[in-house]
Amino acid sequence: MAKNIACDNCGNEISKKAPTCPKCGHPNKKASELSGGTTVMVLGLLGFGIWWLINDGDGLSVLDAGTGMDSLYQEVIDDSLQQYVIAKKQGDPIQTCVQAGLVSASYLQAKDTVNYEKWKKIEVSDCK
Repeated sequence: MAKNIACDNCGNEISKKAPTCPKCGHPNKKASELSGGTTVMVLGLLGFGIWWLINDGDGLSVLDAGTGMDSLYQEVIDDSLQQYVIAKKQGDPIQTCVQAGLVSASYLQAKDTVNYEKWKKIEVSDCK
């Protein structure tokens, strides 16, 4: 419940939230002030919103997305190459074909056209 205050101009008792005094029409400057709790809440929400935008809502910073994705693509490529080598050593032609396809797909995802085309040829050769 809002407390009443005295009008600065005429002394009439008015609501703290009233924009003007109903008796004299003098503006109530205190009505436009935000409470401390409201200010903290607004600033907290604003800060969270900025954090959310910078991190794109997933904990990965948009500012670091380029370098983060490049290293992620490289990890996928490295892993698929290691799996290809293992499959090749084991001698199973189906597994070798599948792993060659995964390597070419990894390069395609990383938008590395030169290596994608190279591994696509290897895939075609391994899948005969």
